[in-house]
Amino acid sequence: MVSETSAAGEPGGLRRSLGLTDAVVIGLGAMLGAGIFAALAPAARAAGPGLLLGLAVAAVVAYCNATSSARLAARYPASGGTYVYGRERLGEFWGYLAGWCFVVGKTASCAAMALTVGAYAWPEYAHAVAAGAVVALTAVNYRGVQKSALVTRVIVAIVLAVLAAVVVAAGFGDGPAPEPGSGPEISAGGVLQAAGLLFFAFAGYARIATLGEEVRDPARTIPRAIPLALGITVVVYALVAAAALRTLGPDGLATATAPLSDVVEAAGAGWLVPMVRVGAVVAALGSLLALILGVSRTTLAMARDRHLPHALAAVHPRFAVPHRAELAVGAVVAITAATVDITAAIGFSSFGVLVYYAIANVCAWTLAPSEGRPRRLIPVVGGTGCLLLAFGLPAQSVVTGTLVLALGALVYAAHRRPGSTGTPGPDPGS
Repeated sequence: MVSETSAAGEPGGLRRSLGLTDAVVIGLGAMLGAGIFAALAPAARAAGPGLLLGLAVAAVVAYCNATSSARLAARYPASGGTYVYGRERLGEFWGYLAGWCFVVGKTASCAAMALTVGAYAWPEYAHAVAAGAVVALTAVNYRGVQKSALVTRVIVAIVLAVLAAVVVAAGFGDGPAPEPGSGPEISAGGVLQAAGLLFFAFAGYARIATLGEEVRDPARTIPRAIPLALGITVVVYALVAAAALRTLGPDGLATATAPLSDVVEAAGAGWLVPMVRVGAVVAALGSLLALILGVSRTTLAMARDRHLPHALAAVHPRFAVPHRAELAVGAVVAITAATVDITAAIGFSSFGVLVYYAIANVCAWTLAPSEGRPRRLIPVVGGTGCLLLAFGLPAQSVVTGTLVLALGALVYAAHRRPGSTGTPGPDPGS
């Protein structure tokens, strides 16, 4: 029987019920989704034949972020991720800003994933399907994190099988090789923009860190689970991207509306197209499941400190999940998915996520050797890379993201104003 001890043995704490395999699977469920089915085409439009170079840049930045996040999560194994790290290492404002970036940015990510489900499953009613998917997965999360991990395990197995079929079809299919095109040339700006789009898909490893309060032996499990999940994802993405370039060429991939479906069709394996469509829906559902899980845990942490309404800090007495936070997040995401455009959601989310990880790398820099500090080069490359990719995104995403950051700072200032009723209470760990 799995041990399900309460975190720190404290009333209202979450159960430590996740082992290494569960943590890796949750990370894979978050990463093996949007990027591989939706981001390849826009990344190819930005980078052209430099797509694999953009993938490599995104992977390096993600690895640095993963290493920094793993060391921090082992040091602070509580729900909240960089919200907790920023508060403990840099001060209350930076923790709050990281939490703000995560909750707002990942809420947009949730909407983008839900819309991906709708676009592949029933394009004519994409918004309605998206909202319904959010409601269904919120109900799954409400029943407990172990059930979420089990569902994610099934989803990951299906997605990996579909992606393997795509790679094999591209490698052994009888489709004609693409003619050389006169498409976009490789440029530094294009490679950086492609890396920013592809990083959006890699960012799922944060789900492991934000579940720190529900992982058994977090000091050992989290530092192992994050690089394992990231490494598997990098290999899968590289194989699929190389197969797509080989089959469609940079020009064909850049103009594809459903890249992986086009790959198997061009390779002479059109019978796989329905399977790929189903795989896309399942992958997006897996990402959405893990995203809702992570956003609700950061919402819980911020509510505990009264940066968000304190009522959201409640933990269900039977299911041991932050049920009010999950319901609130689910409601906001469902409304957003029913009304917004997917492209705007992805761009806005990418900016917020990259700022979030930039703060995480600064936190990792402040760790002492006795606290498990990574080599100094890792947070330097990670933090610098995050900022370069964030400001390499389309101008609209940068402007919108900057304005939302400023709004968050104003909200914080209003809560800190003398006499304000929203002044945070004491650190619950003190």
